[in-house]
Amino acid sequence: MAEPEVDAAGGLPALRYVLDKARGTGHPLEVLARVRSGNTCKTCALGMGGDLGGMVNEVGHFPEVCKKSVQAQAGDMAPPIPEEFFARTDISDLERLTSREAERLGRLAFPIAIGPGDRTFRRISWSVALQAAGDALKSTTPDRSFFYLSGRSSNEAAFLTQLVARAFGTNNVHNCSYYCHNASSVALAQVYGSGTSSVDLTDLSRTDLAVVIGANPASNHPRLITQLIRLRERGGRVIVINPLSELGLRRFRLPSDARSLVAGSTVSDLYVQPRVGGDVHLLTAVLKRLIELDGLDHDFIQRHTRNWDAALDHVRRTPWEDLLTGCGLTRSDIDRCADLIAGAESGILMWAMGLTHHAHGTDNILALANLALARGWLGRPGAGLLPIRGHSNVQGVGSMGVSPLLKKEFTTRLEHLYGIDPRKPPGQDTYASMTAAHAGDIDACVLLGGNLWGSNPDSGWATQALRQIPFSLSITTKLNPGHFRGRGQAAIIVPALTRDEEAEPTTQESMFNYVRFSCGGTPMVAGEMRSEVDIIAGLAERILPPDRFEWSALRSHEALRRAISQVVPGYQDIHRPGLRRSQRREFSVAGRVQHSPEFPTRDGRAQFHAVSLPDVTADPDQLILMTVRSEGQFNTVVYDDEDLYRGNTARDVVMISAADAQRWGVVEGDRVLVSSSCGSMSASVAITGISVGSAAMYYPEANVLVPQVLDPQSHTPAFKSVPVRLTRA
Repeated sequence: MAEPEVDAAGGLPALRYVLDKARGTGHPLEVLARVRSGNTCKTCALGMGGDLGGMVNEVGHFPEVCKKSVQAQAGDMAPPIPEEFFARTDISDLERLTSREAERLGRLAFPIAIGPGDRTFRRISWSVALQAAGDALKSTTPDRSFFYLSGRSSNEAAFLTQLVARAFGTNNVHNCSYYCHNASSVALAQVYGSGTSSVDLTDLSRTDLAVVIGANPASNHPRLITQLIRLRERGGRVIVINPLSELGLRRFRLPSDARSLVAGSTVSDLYVQPRVGGDVHLLTAVLKRLIELDGLDHDFIQRHTRNWDAALDHVRRTPWEDLLTGCGLTRSDIDRCADLIAGAESGILMWAMGLTHHAHGTDNILALANLALARGWLGRPGAGLLPIRGHSNVQGVGSMGVSPLLKKEFTTRLEHLYGIDPRKPPGQDTYASMTAAHAGDIDACVLLGGNLWGSNPDSGWATQALRQIPFSLSITTKLNPGHFRGRGQAAIIVPALTRDEEAEPTTQESMFNYVRFSCGGTPMVAGEMRSEVDIIAGLAERILPPDRFEWSALRSHEALRRAISQVVPGYQDIHRPGLRRSQRREFSVAGRVQHSPEFPTRDGRAQFHAVSLPDVTADPDQLILMTVRSEGQFNTVVYDDEDLYRGNTARDVVMISAADAQRWGVVEGDRVLVSSSCGSMSASVAITGISVGSAAMYYPEANVLVPQVLDPQSHTPAFKSVPVRLTRA
């Protein structure tokens, strides 16, 4: 059985890792200075840094830092890739690179290009790169192009990109959240009228209970574990719901706390392991038990919600047997979970892609929201709903209008300020652009950061789709497999500055709706890198009429913030001309956090939903696979093959339960072929603490097994509910 080499997450191994990463750059003090500088952390959306300095969160606590911060910082300090590397390396060799191998190549320091018949990338000038990109876009109609952004970009670059795309004539503008938390945004908008978190960071210090479902913050958002441990220290409770037993969600050693560092800290009071895909069944069962216990806030339900009668009738009519069979748990498991929820005065329910990556992802969130509404845990301090978002500015990029469909208030302001026609139909979302590309209906794309290829289901299909596009422009700091396997027939890749290298300040929005200023800095490596804003403005000059915009304003971050304040709802405080430089510029987005029970819906009420039970049955010879991240990666970027907290030393593994291993007649380390409806992959068996009937494999490698099955409401692919079969290799 795969066993972790440590008895708790965090602790001295994490500290040693951080020190080794810093020393590995050859400039450990520079790493510290960069992490401590006044720039927003480059990794998760929990947020730290900004005007109060690095390693400080939005309520002023210091120190706030984790392995992920240092991984990203050390990666950005890697030396530039030499020109000779591209001249001698055949494209077929580049296509075989793993994510870890591509990450270790170093920084891209100059523009490169490859043509349809070329075997190698070649260095080109900026003027050639931008002119070629402009010519490619102008040679087609706008509806045959798309613009895609990752969540690491700045608000300023995101706002400018969507503005330029719409002025060019396309609403095919989207971001990486369509493949992660779009189900959350869609569901929350239905529940209380806003697609973001209802709580801020201070609420975590005021709540009595946290429910962590479908998330592994110990590996992906380590500083959130500090909040959970502090909650328990003051007498609160933590429930974890996850098909896979995660070491860091059971026990963690906080490096910033001497007692915790030595003795370790318990993270969860109750750990529940449902079958993969059984979340609606589980959440409905817990609500059914709360109704039996009369653990409801009747006054809140009556005064501040609607549709309770329909939800109540649906839950009462659903048989216990159906619920328990669907989630794979016992009545005792449900009772213990409901008892803790009923006994808490307040609670925050938080989740990540373990809920959204299903064909019923939106329904998962609606079922979870029903619990919050039934307990009156919305519209007051210390209670609410919290999607645990990934990239440091993925929420901000969405706020800036990087979406194929904008709200009326946003489009009205764009029309008033920039003459953008609001009558143009909505554009393609991410998956729609991919299907259009596969059909040969896309001629050019602009990819600002990220790894679109590695973020897609069905890797073979994704390769075919992106390789059919005649031209692609990628803007990046480092190279990844998507730049090779997901490039256009003619592809140009240009190097961007990181946020702590920018000459002008930029802004980012955390998952708590809090906007930070990053002060910028100087480049860490020698090269021709440019600001994202400057790159997009340079492209705009080549695809828009010369009198379309005031180009000097488009290149000024301050001028862009002035425009954002006039266009983006809730962002008026991003531009305050009378503010002295020494004063704090950061703010919470207006109208997002719900501390009173008046919600931004048509009638001011939050809405219950009667959520139908999805079909989660599997054939007897199938397992239901979920793709997961490892301790040594962040999103699609893999820093280390070893997964310290799960005891895996390689990434080509399939994690299954001991009972399923016995059923298949395999033992630890056996090689098997994992097959789905769209692909197959060879892997080693890793026997671990996962619910019976479930399996887990690493993303993005296992994307080859993920079919093109989407949540119909959010269009998010079902990366975590894939029927697979095992056969001996």
